[in-house]
Amino acid sequence: MHRSSRGAVLDHVARRVPELSGGDCPRVAIDGPDGAGKTTFAAELAAAVRLLGRPVTSVSLDDFHNVRAVRYRQGRDSPLGFWQDSFNYPRFRSDVLDPFVPGGSRRYRPAGHDLDTDAVLDPPWRTAAPGTVVIVDGLFLHRDEIGDAWDLSVFLEVPFETTARRMAQRDGTNPDPAHPGMRRYVEAQQIYFAACTPQQRADILIDNEHPGEPRIVRG
Repeated sequence: MHRSSRGAVLDHVARRVPELSGGDCPRVAIDGPDGAGKTTFAAELAAAVRLLGRPVTSVSLDDFHNVRAVRYRQGRDSPLGFWQDSFNYPRFRSDVLDPFVPGGSRRYRPAGHDLDTDAVLDPPWRTAAPGTVVIVDGLFLHRDEIGDAWDLSVFLEVPFETTARRMAQRDGTNPDPAHPGMRRYVEAQQIYFAACTPQQRADILIDNEHPGEPRIVRG
């Protein structure tokens, strides 16, 4: 598919979100490497879904990190540690994914950890309206622990050379993906790609190297 306007791609994805019976809530994953544009895409997708008259709630896996002692137990520079220890999947499943299984309670909590303070969070439970579209953005969303949860999944494909430059602008990291300071992130993604082939598992694969003109590769 040729490059298209961002609005057209977002509308295409929004219309692909299934409408489930019985007021069940479709769960939508926006996956991709660090710097791929997941958070922005998820927010704009939420707006596109609302334009179709559907209720939406948005959650980020970034709000379900493990505490620092767990995240860095294999070393602060370890790619394997980043891949294995970054996120609290049991908590994310219990607080976000399980409430939205077919016939689920729709009673969820949108966060479990504050990355800045390292505090474990227990915010009040929220109850989503029947049929709410649950949009989740985050890393590694097609890994085995949670990959079976999605009613629709998107992978944003962007070369590491581009994501490293975006991360440098956002986080102040080195813009060269081959720099030792980027090893933890880049090699963790390579582990993920080899173990889970998210580009193949995703229902929709989007080339997001040029955010203003994304390209639907598949789906």
